[in-house]
Amino acid sequence: MSDPVGRIGADTISAALQRADRQGLPVPFTRPAGEDGSFGSLLARAVGEVSAVQEQSEAFTSAFVRGEPVELHQVMAAAEEAGIAIEMLVEVRNKFLDAYRTLVNMQT
Repeated sequence: MSDPVGRIGADTISAALQRADRQGLPVPFTRPAGEDGSFGSLLARAVGEVSAVQEQSEAFTSAFVRGEPVELHQVMAAAEEAGIAIEMLVEVRNKFLDAYRTLVNMQT
């Protein structure tokens, strides 16, 4: 069985990221202007993005409950996105803690 991901070269990825950037789409794995690139700033940005997604989900839910013109599928999609974002953040935390424990165990 062939591995379709393994056939993707660096040139293909670079071209796709450049197209996305030109179209104004968010480009993953790039550092926004003004960030120092440290793990702390990356983590702080991730927490901020998760918080923003949760706030957006709460806003859609509140608007729907108040009877404002918000479609149910928008509310459900926003809630699902918020749930996935928090799950991802928890998994990143778990992996970080595992790595930390591994380093501590290597030192003893």
